[in-house]
Amino acid sequence: MAGNGARRRGQAMMEYIMLFVGVIMPLTFGLIAIAQMMWIWHSVVDYTRLGARYAATHCWQAGGSNVVEWMRQNVPPIPDQSSFRDGGVELLVEYYKKNPDTGLPEEFSCDGECSVQCIPDSVTVRVRNYEYRFFLTYLGLPPVQIPDFSASMPVEGAGCDPELGTCTP
Repeated sequence: MAGNGARRRGQAMMEYIMLFVGVIMPLTFGLIAIAQMMWIWHSVVDYTRLGARYAATHCWQAGGSNVVEWMRQNVPPIPDQSSFRDGGVELLVEYYKKNPDTGLPEEFSCDGECSVQCIPDSVTVRVRNYEYRFFLTYLGLPPVQIPDFSASMPVEGAGCDPELGTCTP
């Protein structure tokens, strides 16, 4: 009888190991990967909004180089910070001016930079070409392509004081 009970305990242990390896462990790793992906998703959405806020309150520069530089220096604390800082992720800044005839936004351009005469009406900041791969590479899975993020805001003075005629980059 003692041998029969030991076999049952061994069988129960093997069933638990099979359940743990086949179900519990994959679910745990999947939950960790999804939680991390959602954390990064939320951080990048907020990061895009912060970039648009910065662009709306600072001087216009062709191509938004001041905004892109600020965004590369202020990446949120996420595991893939290096891909945002090193240029692996594309950051686009587009300024618009309202067409007085149609009322539709048109691409903004100006001869000078950072002056009271060069203030657009709105700005759109985009984060493109980001692939989530941090945790998935440990599991040997391919990266997940995250959709493009964008945030648009009306420009709030662009860092310029019309009364004094000065601008802060």
